[in-house]
Amino acid sequence: MNPPSVANGDSGEPEIGERIHFYGRRKGKPLKAGRKSLLETALPRLRIAFENISQSIDPACFFKKKPTSVRLEIGFGSGEHIAAQAAANPDVAFIGCEVFLNGVASLTRYVEERRITNLRIFDNDVRHLLPALKDNSLARVSLLFPDPWPKARHAKRRFVSPAMLDDLARVLVDGGELRIASDHPVYVEWTLLHAPRHPAFTWTAVGPEDWRIRPSDSVATRYEEKAIAAGRTPTFLNFVRKARGA
Repeated sequence: MNPPSVANGDSGEPEIGERIHFYGRRKGKPLKAGRKSLLETALPRLRIAFENISQSIDPACFFKKKPTSVRLEIGFGSGEHIAAQAAANPDVAFIGCEVFLNGVASLTRYVEERRITNLRIFDNDVRHLLPALKDNSLARVSLLFPDPWPKARHAKRRFVSPAMLDDLARVLVDGGELRIASDHPVYVEWTLLHAPRHPAFTWTAVGPEDWRIRPSDSVATRYEEKAIAAGRTPTFLNFVRKARGA
């Protein structure tokens, strides 16, 4: 499958030096008392505080037990995927980034109920966190069902862009994975326009099953289930960080 072309006249490059604008929702329905309580009691020990982040920080330092590797999930939604991943891989450290308060509360509940100790939450825009992480510090980055921003005039709002791929290539270890899933054809096409052409990434797909079937070590998110129920077909795109200097 050759990467399709997208003719909308926008590279998706963020403006360097500009204030970071977040366009999604930060709050949803009012939280129930139990969720509010979790945010007050459990979130403080799980949170990666924005004001405490220094330049070139090793994300492994956020965890008491030294992990074998660190994985990042960008926009974890309700948290079911990252919680399952963390529970299944106790020696791996997980950082979940999400600005949506209701989603943060949901993941906090999963962590408490399953007594997960290898997960931390950055409840802010991941674009504040990525520049502070040291090179070669993440083994995997997952971006699952992000807002597609399908209109051409909103293309700059899409997370995948040449500049963002530069940031992800910097923090990923050689051989590290970048997993992107979407049920929207515009976002799939957009991703295939940029990621395979980036000099640091290789698309791992060999045949159609490689992008039609969710990775075997992953679980379905609520967004994926909603997409399937609505008749939309999810696409799973996996890229590998090439060896530096290869």
